Amino acid sequence: MTKIGLFGAAGRMGRAIAQVATEAGLSISGGTDRAGSGDILPGLAISADPLALAAQSDVLIDFSAPSALSAHLDACVAAKKPILIGTTGLEPAHHALIDAAASVIPVLQTGNTSLGVNLLAALVEQAASRLGDDWDIEILEMHHRHKVDAPSGTALLLGEAAAHGRNISLATQSDRGRDGITGARQPGVIGFAALRGGSVAGDHQVIFAADGERIELGHRAESRAIFARGAVKGASWLLNQPVGRYDMKAVLGL
Repeated sequence: MTKIGLFGAAGRMGRAIAQVATEAGLSISGGTDRAGSGDILPGLAISADPLALAAQSDVLIDFSAPSALSAHLDACVAAKKPILIGTTGLEPAHHALIDAAASVIPVLQTGNTSLGVNLLAALVEQAASRLGDDWDIEILEMHHRHKVDAPSGTALLLGEAAAHGRNISLATQSDRGRDGITGARQPGVIGFAALRGGSVAGDHQVIFAADGERIELGHRAESRAIFARGAVKGASWLLNQPVGRYDMKAVLGL
């Protein structure tokens, strides 16, 4: 039976993944969290030792915090175990760490583990590649009041898909905040807007707007279970892959 270790086990996603994996007949080998206390499941304690967790797991799933990523990657590399990273709010330095680890172990990193969202990203990339730059691209997202990063990892995933379709760099061709007298919209940029409130699990909409017409592609997450199911599916897929860096499109065969 596949043994899954959870980094960030005490969080909302960690607990959702534990439940989904157990229902699917998989085993949770343990979990770590900053608190280092409490239970993931009845009788399964949370610890604060990533090295021990990696050693006793077949594959690791990380939904913790960017500040913990380096230690988690080090633990997986030392144990030669694959890891799926769903933590959001990552900076370029984190991606450099992921690239380095992916030269030793299989690593799947994604801003969203939902299969539906990743199919949406493929559609966004296709639309961006086929529509001219006279079509403005705007990405709107809404999440619950407790979310700490913006734009969301999913919004950035969709933005990267659009940028790839346009063959541009999202880092230099995005507008992430408008306030006051901003002037006219800059042609070619990808715009972002973030809303926060209530208990929204995740709503994302990509708008392609031209003179006289709009195309709107979207996804609504009704519960965290969809992300947990995708994470478990991705982790199971990752077990059979060679060393390298992957994303959820590979899981879908896209």
